[in-house]
Amino acid sequence: MDNYSLSTTPCRLLLVEDDLELANLVQEYLAKNGFDVSTIHDGNEAVEVIRKTVPNLVILDVMLPGISGIEVCRQLRPGYSGPILMLTALDEDMDQMLGLELGADDYVIKPVKPRLLLSRLRALLRRVGQGGATPKPGLIADHLMIDLKSRTVSLAGELISLTTAEFDLLLLLAKHATAVVSRETIVQSLRGFDYDGLDRSIDRRISRLRKKLNDDSAEPFIIKTVRGKGYLLCQNTTIVRVDSE
Repeated sequence: MDNYSLSTTPCRLLLVEDDLELANLVQEYLAKNGFDVSTIHDGNEAVEVIRKTVPNLVILDVMLPGISGIEVCRQLRPGYSGPILMLTALDEDMDQMLGLELGADDYVIKPVKPRLLLSRLRALLRRVGQGGATPKPGLIADHLMIDLKSRTVSLAGELISLTTAEFDLLLLLAKHATAVVSRETIVQSLRGFDYDGLDRSIDRRISRLRKKLNDDSAEPFIIKTVRGKGYLLCQNTTIVRVDSE
């Protein structure tokens, strides 16, 4: 059994799902795999509970009574930085992409396959440092600071608020500084499956990241688009390690 907490305390998950039978099934399966799972069945209640309890990860159904999962995600993101995985019975790109646009980190289409859900959860938790790996202390990209220990980013000394997915994307580009990182590599590294050539979610994530970094897509000084190939940190940006001491 894998331990995905930072201590001996089980990782706390909140499942927001109005299908009681499915919620009980998922809760039981994840509990058997070492997670502490709480459930909520209403969108309005979810926002309040997540803000108060701050779970390690949220599993969020799209269709909920009260307010939708997408609206829950929109309201949460300014103050909640943990991973959000969305469940959707709507096999339509717009629903999935809208969730990612508003800050969700991944989605799984219903009917949920428990092993797939578990795999996606573990992948998300590894990204935020709860998979047992010891991160390197920090990276500086010119005046852009990426702190791996606290998973924070600052630009010219000013803290930048990023979602888990945005942080992981920036870190991936930083680790490949001065080299083009293809969309295929980004999708495989961050989402765990092959790029189909049509998914534009990475492009939209790059766009959001640029806005938060005050980067100009026409004359970028941090993230450059290489048409037909991918993205890279601009070559005039220096990457150095920061000692942990």
